Amino acid sequence: MIELRTVTKKDVAGKRVLVRVDFNVPLEKSGDAVRVRDDRRLRAALPTIKLLRDAGARIILISHLGRPKDTVVPELSLAPIAQYLREKLDLPVTFSADYDNLPDEPIVLLENLRFYPEESNNDPAFAKRLAKLADIYVNEAFSSAHRKHASIIGIPEFLPSFAGLALTEEAEQLAKLLHKPRRPFIVVLGGAKISDKVGALTNLARIADLVLIGGAIANNFLSAEGFEIYRSFVEEASKKDAGDYVALAKQLIEEHKTEKVLKDNYIPLPKLLYPIDVIAASSLETTSDEELKTIDLSHDMEDKLEKTKLQYLDIGPKTRQLYSELLAGAGTVFWNGPMGVWENPLFAAGTKAIARAITTSRATTVLGGGDTIAAAHHFHAEHQFSYVSAAGGAALKFLGGEVLPGLKPLVIPS
Repeated sequence: MIELRTVTKKDVAGKRVLVRVDFNVPLEKSGDAVRVRDDRRLRAALPTIKLLRDAGARIILISHLGRPKDTVVPELSLAPIAQYLREKLDLPVTFSADYDNLPDEPIVLLENLRFYPEESNNDPAFAKRLAKLADIYVNEAFSSAHRKHASIIGIPEFLPSFAGLALTEEAEQLAKLLHKPRRPFIVVLGGAKISDKVGALTNLARIADLVLIGGAIANNFLSAEGFEIYRSFVEEASKKDAGDYVALAKQLIEEHKTEKVLKDNYIPLPKLLYPIDVIAASSLETTSDEELKTIDLSHDMEDKLEKTKLQYLDIGPKTRQLYSELLAGAGTVFWNGPMGVWENPLFAAGTKAIARAITTSRATTVLGGGDTIAAAHHFHAEHQFSYVSAAGGAALKFLGGEVLPGLKPLVIPS
């Protein structure tokens, strides 16, 4: 396990500290005002900000917001974030769009980093320009630590660098999954896209005792095993990818085919488990129960005309029961990706059942990814997890075994 150089009061006492935070939060318009819809990422930075304030440091916060494509987009200004920090979180934050002439205030939030093309290009001059603002650099943006941007990997070239408190906790919690999970360790993977989960899926499949697969990514495994999936969504590999994701699923099935898990101490199950039944309909937007079909994948697979337009949109009742029984005996659970199109109540039962099974188990439970957090929040389960990671792509790359570029400057040499 890597050990990070975590910031302390002694490191920053009386210093100017440049803090790379992740204030990439959802905004919504209310009349002429722009409001923060979800402040979890803002609150995550509060312990580090408090430590710096207690140490008498002058704080300069830098962040990105959205994808302005290297140009100024007024709707993606961080000014509303500064206002929220002042009014809702009681921080004396001053907003500044001027990177070179900072106001003499205790906490300054600079304008969106991604308004500058030099940020995503990791321009050394831009990194040095930012570094000149401070004596110390603190990275509190784990969710951006997989990006080779100036504010992530460029600034540490010019300043003593430390990990923020939340970044350190995130790295420690995810590292426990890789190095010392309480067993049995069950991974639950779902969602629509398999492309951003390839590394994590491949690595976790080796480490975990059992991988429960749902959502649209299950279609890759069903297709690899020769099951009919009709018009169900299967993500196509981009031109830069080698091979396709059905082939990847087939490779993983082959790699782990001799590994079995015993259910009830005598029923052997494959280590990679995908649905045994599904809820299907001709459209994910259907609003009628009468249009739903429950397909048992063990014997309902004849290609009848009325099924040719079907899409698999949730795991079925048998799968829900099986997955729930297995999760009840878990020691550690990592969940990333819903089991179906939960936004439509007709296809929400699978995700709801999995959320309940995980949170009522005695396991150490880790919830990861924005879509999964949104689903857990919808089913009032979010706060019942041992740890919630909003890091998304960075967390999946970390769980894929990568040393993230943004963490490398923060690692204490062994």
